[in-house]
Amino acid sequence: MATSETSTKPYLIRAIFEWCADAGYTPYLAVQVDDYTQVPLAYVKDGKIVLNIGVDAVKNLHLGNEDITCGGRFGGVAHQLIVPISAVIGIFAKETGQGLVFQGQESSPLSAMEGNGSPEETPPPLQGKPKLTVVK
Repeated sequence: MATSETSTKPYLIRAIFEWCADAGYTPYLAVQVDDYTQVPLAYVKDGKIVLNIGVDAVKNLHLGNEDITCGGRFGGVAHQLIVPISAVIGIFAKETGQGLVFQGQESSPLSAMEGNGSPEETPPPLQGKPKLTVVK
């Protein structure tokens, strides 16, 4: 009898989200939009979207093991967002660019931000390959 292994991805997403909250940073979620992702398509660029999931930006945020759900406003219009965990490219702090990029993803979360949002929302670009850093 085969057992399915529980993914670490939703736990890592919650950990970086909590670290951002504790440090006063804004958590951004980079998403590869697929058929199961419910986001406003007008804000999707090259199949990707970056979402501010900070407590001041969304309502009723639920970071579940299968998906991430919340309510958010885009251009003043309210939307219900559903992001499957499998669609998450990475999670990072807007202010520092530190966070996690998940294996098997073809691009960094910061590259997904190009052209998505205003200049004051764009975090500093990363140099070289993404790397894990110790968060204290």
